[in-house]
Amino acid sequence: MAAFYSAGVREFLDADPTSIAARLVAEQVRHFRVTEAAAIGAWEQTIAVLRATLVSIPAALGWRLLLEYPLLRLGRRIDAVLLASQMVLVLEFKAGAKEFAAADLRQAEDYALDLRDFHAASRAVPIVPVLVATVAVAPVQGWPLPIAGVAQPMRASAESLVLLIGGLAAHFPPLPAAIDALGWENAPYRPVPGIVEAARLLYAGHGVAEITAARAGSAELERTTQAILDAVQKAEAEGRHLVMFVTGVPGAGKTLIGLNVVFGTGRRLGAAYLTGNPTLVHVLREALARDSVRERPGRLRQARQEVEGKIQRLPLFRDDYLRHPDHVPPERVVVIDEAQRCWSEEYAVRKTRDRRPALTRSEPAHLLDIMARHRDWAVLVCLVGGGQEIHTGEGGLAEWGLALEARPLWHIEAAGTVLQASDPRQRLPTLSRLRTTGALDLAVPARAIRNAAAPAWVDAVLANDPTWAKGIVAAEGGVPFRLTRDFDSMRRYLRALSAGGCRGGLLASAGARRLRAEGLGAELPHMDVGAVTCWFLDRWPDVRASDALEVPATEFCCQGLELDHVGLCWGGDLIRRQDEWQVREFRGTGWTMPRGSEKIANTKNTYRVLLTRARYETVIWLPRGDALDGTRPPEVYDSVARFLLDCGVHPLDDPQPERSNLPPQLFLVP
Repeated sequence: MAAFYSAGVREFLDADPTSIAARLVAEQVRHFRVTEAAAIGAWEQTIAVLRATLVSIPAALGWRLLLEYPLLRLGRRIDAVLLASQMVLVLEFKAGAKEFAAADLRQAEDYALDLRDFHAASRAVPIVPVLVATVAVAPVQGWPLPIAGVAQPMRASAESLVLLIGGLAAHFPPLPAAIDALGWENAPYRPVPGIVEAARLLYAGHGVAEITAARAGSAELERTTQAILDAVQKAEAEGRHLVMFVTGVPGAGKTLIGLNVVFGTGRRLGAAYLTGNPTLVHVLREALARDSVRERPGRLRQARQEVEGKIQRLPLFRDDYLRHPDHVPPERVVVIDEAQRCWSEEYAVRKTRDRRPALTRSEPAHLLDIMARHRDWAVLVCLVGGGQEIHTGEGGLAEWGLALEARPLWHIEAAGTVLQASDPRQRLPTLSRLRTTGALDLAVPARAIRNAAAPAWVDAVLANDPTWAKGIVAAEGGVPFRLTRDFDSMRRYLRALSAGGCRGGLLASAGARRLRAEGLGAELPHMDVGAVTCWFLDRWPDVRASDALEVPATEFCCQGLELDHVGLCWGGDLIRRQDEWQVREFRGTGWTMPRGSEKIANTKNTYRVLLTRARYETVIWLPRGDALDGTRPPEVYDSVARFLLDCGVHPLDDPQPERSNLPPQLFLVP
């Protein structure tokens, strides 16, 4: 992966600074739509500071300098990377700045952390982020520990930078194996983006192979994507109507594959992404629109309109074509997000009896009939997440099977696992038109960066099997879950983790009604466009952002989305009694016991969703309860805490970790 400018320091000092600045400015203008006038002055000053600094450090003549080094995951570029033999210096310049702003310090640290986590040659070396506010007064600061990992950000002015870098060079001892500058520059950079980041990258023209980590999950995603594209091409050539079911464990990348069909490799198909999850629609639309406006300022309304046709709310799509039975969708290919959550016929008819248009069949049946208006060919790509049903009336794959049995027009492709599912709701019937292929099942979690076994551990916990759960912990050397009984400790811990580019947030079940007594009476309204986009896209100190850690999002807000670090506020709707899980509903002034098996299963699935939203780590907070409040007796929460500890969760011993010194990620491969 090449930087825009890369040279040995000696070569840099001998080169014409004007030509270097012109080259960098041209790249900035082309990639970031900044004006030449805005960029030229800053780069001329930055280059002048670097030349004055490096020429005065004899050891630096053997180093290498990279300017405008690109970071795909962040969609940004590091001003300067200095590769010494014993450390990597990440320099962020703020020309004309008179102070060291907290946001600028966080930016420099973000860059360093991104290298540590996703750059193969940066895992075991010291990385020092440095903010250079050119006309600020540099403070007195101690030297960082000369160890591998990211140091706390250092501060320098234009004048003090030479003393800082010279001092670091003297302070850091030689490494057992010196950093190979050219090898570092050419080492793989393999980010694992979140859903929002992935959508942005795909929308910008990057392929799924570019934005996934080089591990087993990446090969799966590429294989499944190609299987879908090949099947679509064949359906078009042969004039067939095809339904494809893409299954997988939570966090395996089903949404990423769907977005790739719409925005990435399958962009030429003109596909649309349909979801019944309004939060996912709001967040993805707004993220893509904001990115578009960065390139073309002043066009936010138009940018929002442009992405609306690609990411659509499934109920609105459905109702529009039911109102207009002669209209044919312009899309030949549609991706159905969380297809197992489509309404059953009984629920759809009852739910819409008193409104127009009223549904007369199940949602799968209506969607199949709408797409069958294409007389020659059409394809539905159904993304199916097991154990994700959280609403009454969600029919699962069984409902799709009933609809397909009555519609012989449609051919079917799916993984063989859909025929053997233990849950009848998630089992397809054996149909003569069904072709099975393993390429449509994703078994490797791509979301859980710290530990791919996290979804299996959650399954074991909710299956009430501590032996299975502890076996997973023993085999994996731990799982990314911690437990605390103190809310403030959880919040301090999450704030430390979210101090840079990582995003934290609070989650809670919509049924956790008695969290109100703990001060969490408000929840994120999942139908409020402004509220959910601020929560997922904006950052602290905006108090509406997730990392303000003030308002929890429920399962209805977070399903299909994710956070880097999660604070799960456990409610009284899923408790332990007689060594079994028990589901409750809060009505009026007390808890009641639901009798329907669907309600019980949906509450357990709610906690499955909440426990699998974190890319790095989940901190579970169990309130202590109140012996004087009959709705919150301490023993209810104590029993859940004991069970989770028995399943291998570690207590939250250190409420204030040093974020930069967290262990480096171990999933990168050379």
